[in-house]
Amino acid sequence: MPGAHPLVVRTSSGLVRGGERRGLRSWRGLPYAAAPVGELRLRAPRPAAPWQGVCDAHQFGPVAMQSRDGNFVGSSARAVMSEDCLTVNVLRPATDARSLPVMVFVHGGAYSVGSSAEHPHNGETLVREGGIVYVSFNYRLGALGYLDLTRYSTPERPIESNLGLRDQVAALAWVRQNIAAFGGDPENVTLFGESAGANAVTTLMTTPSAHGLFARAIAQSSPANAVYPPEVTAVWAEEFLELLLESIDTDAVDSTSDDLGGQVLLEADAAELVAAATALTLRTPDAHPGTIVLSPVIDGELLPERPLDAFKEGRAARVPLFIGTNDREGSVFTGRLDILATTPKRIRAIFARTKKGARKAIKAEYPGLPAKRAAADFGGDFAFWYPSVKVAERHSRFAPVHFYRFDIAPRLVRWAGIDATHGLELFAIFDRLDGWFGRTMTALGGRRAFKETSRRMRAHWLAFARDGTVDERLWPRYTEKKRRTLVIDVVDRVESDPRGSRRRAWQAFRPHV
Repeated sequence: MPGAHPLVVRTSSGLVRGGERRGLRSWRGLPYAAAPVGELRLRAPRPAAPWQGVCDAHQFGPVAMQSRDGNFVGSSARAVMSEDCLTVNVLRPATDARSLPVMVFVHGGAYSVGSSAEHPHNGETLVREGGIVYVSFNYRLGALGYLDLTRYSTPERPIESNLGLRDQVAALAWVRQNIAAFGGDPENVTLFGESAGANAVTTLMTTPSAHGLFARAIAQSSPANAVYPPEVTAVWAEEFLELLLESIDTDAVDSTSDDLGGQVLLEADAAELVAAATALTLRTPDAHPGTIVLSPVIDGELLPERPLDAFKEGRAARVPLFIGTNDREGSVFTGRLDILATTPKRIRAIFARTKKGARKAIKAEYPGLPAKRAAADFGGDFAFWYPSVKVAERHSRFAPVHFYRFDIAPRLVRWAGIDATHGLELFAIFDRLDGWFGRTMTALGGRRAFKETSRRMRAHWLAFARDGTVDERLWPRYTEKKRRTLVIDVVDRVESDPRGSRRRAWQAFRPHV
């Protein structure tokens, strides 16, 4: 009988049985959509098929197809991969409390790698400290999720756009329909994400079909402007197909020459699609400087306009927003990981898009450019910081916004010249210092201070998720006039328009406005 046991829950597809550990109840690997395989490859997600009996929900589902040794390598590299990856996980306190606040996390990874199982203990501290329901999920990545291949669509073999974004909407719809069965309040959902996951947050805020599926949003280091028009994404699709055709035996494809592209995309092995997408990702920063190839497309259907334009005109979901970046976002992007505008060639290409006066003002904010440190800060600001500032100032005209900058970094991390870089705040939000990497980076000191700062940061996030509360004495609202920003450090402080001269210099960079 459903509900007779607290670990057996009825979802829209059938009964599921979870597990209990250390005061938490969890359900893992629940399908929120049908497997996007076969004829459903490159199609919008369909509803998950119902099942009979009780489905075991103890294990994470397979991760989305991704490279094990490409431009990014996540801990998902050792996990089982499959196109059948559209699953969701739920974590809650082991009590019978109902109508708990819900936090839905969108993982990052440049829309190329990562999964909801990459750090399997994510969310546990948030659940214990905040009494919330934590939800995470997988979505399609790479060519299968974030290349606009619709130019190869035919009536016989339709291909749709923004598949990863559509997956995210489907996951949020699943939460809306099912989370009450797990003790969550579907009217009290906070959507949050980091990096590509934060791009998902700011993009979903401007996706009409996602409106009403979340009450609040948190965007940590969003490359908010990494959303492109179809004339740009069509070029990338053509380049991708060329790379794919170079790597496979086209003689084995049963197709006419007019439909070769669509047929290859549907018949190629998923690993071949991943390899071609990785090759495209590696060459795009030099071929198309300042862009991130695996990104949403302004398709005029699911995503009707550029998100920054929607924020400007008040067409984004008017929900309260936390948004911010880390002190030195770009410092970790080196070697094969470097997809930012950090080389002399890439920087020159960025500057070529604006007027001489704007170039001069921006260069003055990065002394020594294009030297390594200055270039890293330039690239990080271009990709993450300045777009986040634009989202904050524009959304603040229509809804409450609170802006932050994460500055704290352990001594070893500063000694290595990385400082508070991209992704470091995840160690605070998810309380990861007890893992091997967390212990390593605090080996020279700073552990206690980072722990205490992390606790304060989580308290802000959890109060916001609980009922939208923000202590305005500690963290004032962001407005275009004062631009008050919470600087999260050993001792938190509030600054008005930090790096204001840098912001004003970027303001003159017209294509980025």
